[in-house]
Amino acid sequence: MAKPDRIILVGPMGVGKTTIGRRLAAALDKTFVDSDREIEKCTGVDIPLIFELEGEAGFRRRESKIMDELTQRPGIVLATGGGAVLDPRNRQIFRQRGFVIYLYASLEQLLQRTARDKKRPLLQTQNPRARLQDILVKREPLYNEIADLKVKTGGRNMRKVVREIVSSF
Repeated sequence: MAKPDRIILVGPMGVGKTTIGRRLAAALDKTFVDSDREIEKCTGVDIPLIFELEGEAGFRRRESKIMDELTQRPGIVLATGGGAVLDPRNRQIFRQRGFVIYLYASLEQLLQRTARDKKRPLLQTQNPRARLQDILVKREPLYNEIADLKVKTGGRNMRKVVREIVSSF
């Protein structure tokens, strides 16, 4: 298989999309783009503030607009927000415009990786475990639906994960 022009990383928060995306982009001589950072650049505020002011629905509208724009750029590795797959149009765009890699890890590993991160609005709750479990139940079928490749990241060396992805092309 030829190396795809656009690689789109999907998966839950804390799975390593940004870390792996940066390394994968370097290994493939592509440009790394993080959709959440792009939203922050466009709005001039951070994601938690967007959630506070506009709610999740407002954030998702902004996210869908930026997904359409970013997935038209050539030669990128795109780390998406964990909930980008909730919008059917985003899923369609991902499938049509890129090679989609679903990164996954266990609930325990995701909880460990996100435990001290205060920039994840959906986990600012009394019971982050229950919230994350609920998120996974809703989103895993959507990640699976669009994945061209599934890669486990939990408990693995990120360099090995990147090598596995590169060798799959």
